Amino acid sequence: MRDLNAPVPELTDASAALREAIDRCGYYPDVVTDSLAIAIANEPIRAFVLQHEPTFDRDEVRRHITILALTPSRLIVGHTDEHAADDLIRAPYASTSTEAIPLNRVNAVVVNRVVPNPAGYASGKADPASATAGGEVVLTIGWGMVNRIDLEPAVCADPNCEADHGYTGSVAADDISLRISAAADGPAGIQQVLDFAAALSFATSR
Repeated sequence: MRDLNAPVPELTDASAALREAIDRCGYYPDVVTDSLAIAIANEPIRAFVLQHEPTFDRDEVRRHITILALTPSRLIVGHTDEHAADDLIRAPYASTSTEAIPLNRVNAVVVNRVVPNPAGYASGKADPASATAGGEVVLTIGWGMVNRIDLEPAVCADPNCEADHGYTGSVAADDISLRISAAADGPAGIQQVLDFAAALSFATSR
C-alpha cells in the first residue's frame, strides 16, 4: 500500500517524453507541439496526459486529441481537432486551442475510478498493469470557468403532499472531464492519468 505520509519526490522534466508521445500518436505532431509550446512558454513539464480519440461526423470519422500538461506554475489544456473542407477553407484543416490555468485557480481535482474484481486488487504490485487492467478513470478538473448546475424538484417527507416546494440542486465545477478506459487506452493510459492526478493534487495543495 502506498504510504500517504511519504514525501513526494521532485518530478523531472517530462518535456521530451511528451514530445515522444505526440510523435508516437502520429496526429499532426508538429501542429500539436507548436500549439502547446505557445502556452508552455519553455517551462518544464512535470506530468502529462495525452488522449487521442475519434469523433463521428455523419458518415466520416474525425480525430481529436486532448493533452493535459502540468508545469511548476500552471495547468496547460490543449485540444486539436481536424475538419473537412468547407465554404471558407477549401482544404481539410486542423484547429487548435490551448488554455493556461495558474495552479492557484484550480479548485477541484476529482477522480472517479472503476476497479474490476476489487477483492483481488493489490496496490504496489510488481506489475502496475495488473492493478489497472479492465478498469477506467474519469478525471474532472475545475478552475471556475465552467460550472454545472443540476436541478430537481424539491420534495418533503410526506408522500401525500402535493405542495410545490420549488427546486433543489447543486453547483459543480466541471471545466474539463477526461475519461480513460483500459479497453480503449490500455492499462498504461489509466496509470498515466492516475499519476497525473496525483501530481496535480500535490501541486495544488502547496
